[in-house]
Amino acid sequence: PEAMAVDLRATPPSRGRFLAPPLVDAIADGLAAGDQTLLFLNRRGYAPLTLCRACGHRFNCPQCSAWLVDHRLARRLVCHHCGFTMRPPPQCPNCGAEDSLVPCGPGVERIEEEVATLFPEARRAIMSSDQLHGPAAAAEMVRRIGDHEVDIVIGTQLIAKGHHFPDMTLVGVVDADLGLAGGDLRAGERTHQLLTQVAGRAGRGDRPGRVLIQTHGPEHPAIAALLANDRDRFLAVEADARHQRALPPFGRLVAIIVSGPQRDAVENAAAALARTAPRNADVTVLGPADAPLAVLRGRHRRRLLVKAPRRLRIQPIVASWLATVRVPNSVRVTVDVDPYSFL
Repeated sequence: PEAMAVDLRATPPSRGRFLAPPLVDAIADGLAAGDQTLLFLNRRGYAPLTLCRACGHRFNCPQCSAWLVDHRLARRLVCHHCGFTMRPPPQCPNCGAEDSLVPCGPGVERIEEEVATLFPEARRAIMSSDQLHGPAAAAEMVRRIGDHEVDIVIGTQLIAKGHHFPDMTLVGVVDADLGLAGGDLRAGERTHQLLTQVAGRAGRGDRPGRVLIQTHGPEHPAIAALLANDRDRFLAVEADARHQRALPPFGRLVAIIVSGPQRDAVENAAAALARTAPRNADVTVLGPADAPLAVLRGRHRRRLLVKAPRRLRIQPIVASWLATVRVPNSVRVTVDVDPYSFL
């Protein structure tokens, strides 16, 4: 399908909304023509953050260093990492202000609410794991969309691949920049892959498809390659960047996560590992530093990252190093060679 960027710096959504005018107009055109639209946002729930506008208090998970996600339909604040849930309180637990809690940012539920306001006559459905419990529910949703019982689908990656909807001619990516943040070396690769799969839902029947990608950075290599339908250009740019920094697949990485319920014990164990790190001209040990998720399920987490050339057999070096350090029974040391996840 034809892909074009909606530069949110030039054509931002109206205040309090998340769909920019070009995307709203395209949805209206599709409805008038009797076509279906998919709005893609890889974020479950209503909003990723709830805060108090009186004092600025943010609702964090008590067991993880993560915000609680507002699930408005279920009337719950949920941690997507450990599963902790709570009901939204009537007042701020920090300052006691009433009616001061506000959602920040969009999830698929909030996009569905916006679509309902803009197009009240359109038949809408949310396709995410929160809404579809089990294979039978997912199959029924796919059937409804395929039979054109739904005009506008708001979905997460659950709908990104493997589905054939002949009447779906428009895909709108609400936030293409969402997966590009953070310290994951594969962020661009994953974003390009996911958006390519999502774009493939448009124009699978007789009518041509369009993809509108809302972004603050259309010049990013992952997004620019998608707009140009040039996967090979993206792969070349990505490979060159990794080669220059000796990152996988041109180098080796080892992530060492030190975790435990007591922060002091974790920090002491991580520091001991750093002091005894291999003295090898080919090996670089970075850290310790807080892992991207510094607390997960009540366990504090520190990370060391080992870099080495591809030719080096890094496993024996790491094994020998770790064997020299004794850690308390309450502390766990996890080793991941060439990690795929950087959380």
